[in-house]
Amino acid sequence: MFVAASTRCFSDYSFWDACRQLVDLEYEKIEIWLDENSEHLKPSEVAANPEGFLARYREHTRLTAVAFCLATDVDEATFTTLSKIAKQLRITQITLEASPLGTPFNAEIDRLKSFLKIGSQDGIRVSITTKTGKLTEDPRTAVELCQSTPGLGLTLDPSYYLCGPHKNVTYEPLFAYTYHVHLRDSTPEQLQVRIGLGEIDYSRMISQLERTDYKRALSVELLPEMMDPSHRPIELRKMRLLLESLL
Repeated sequence: MFVAASTRCFSDYSFWDACRQLVDLEYEKIEIWLDENSEHLKPSEVAANPEGFLARYREHTRLTAVAFCLATDVDEATFTTLSKIAKQLRITQITLEASPLGTPFNAEIDRLKSFLKIGSQDGIRVSITTKTGKLTEDPRTAVELCQSTPGLGLTLDPSYYLCGPHKNVTYEPLFAYTYHVHLRDSTPEQLQVRIGLGEIDYSRMISQLERTDYKRALSVELLPEMMDPSHRPIELRKMRLLLESLL
C-alpha cells in the first residue's frame, strides 16, 4: 500500500495549482479528480484534447498519477478517451460515481458492464464509489453490484458508513472488492472533522486490507467545502504522516 492525495483536496484551485500545492506538502502520488460541474478539471475538456493534456501534465509536474476519479457521469466516448489517457500515464484505476438511489438495479449493472468492457481493453480497473445517496449507500447492495458485475470493484470511503444511514451495518465484506480507498477523519455525526478528532480506525482498516492482499492507494480526500482553508495544509500533512507511520 502507498499514500496518495486526491486533487479534490484543492478542488477550489485549478488542477495545475492543486498539483503544485500537493508537491509543497510532500505528496508524491496523486489521484486526478475530474468534475464536469467544477472549474478544477473537466472530463470533457481533457477528452477533447488528450495529447494537449498529456503534454502539459508531463511538463508541469513530476507527481505520479495513480488513479482517475470521475465525480460526474460521462458518456462511453469520453470514458474511452480517458481510459486511453490513463493507460499512457500508467494509471490502472478509474473510479466512477455509483448511480443514485432509486436507479433500477439491472440498469446500473448494464451501465457498469459497458464501462468495464471499455476499461478492460486498456488494462484499467473500474470501481464505483461507496457513498450516501447512491446505490452503494447500503454495504449489502454494494456487494451485490460487484457480484452481479464480475470485474467491478469498489472505491471504499469508510466515512459514509460511519455517519451514514447504514452506520449499524458492517462493511467488512466490502474489503474483498476494494480497488481504491478514499480517506478523511469522521464521526458518527460529521462526515469530516480535523485529523485525530474522528473515529476512523485507520490501523484496523489497513490490517483488513492487508488480509485481502491490497497493495494499492490510500488516497487522502479532504473536502474543501467542509473545512477552514487555513487548516488545509496542516491537515493534509498530518494525514500523510499518520498513514505513512502505519504502513
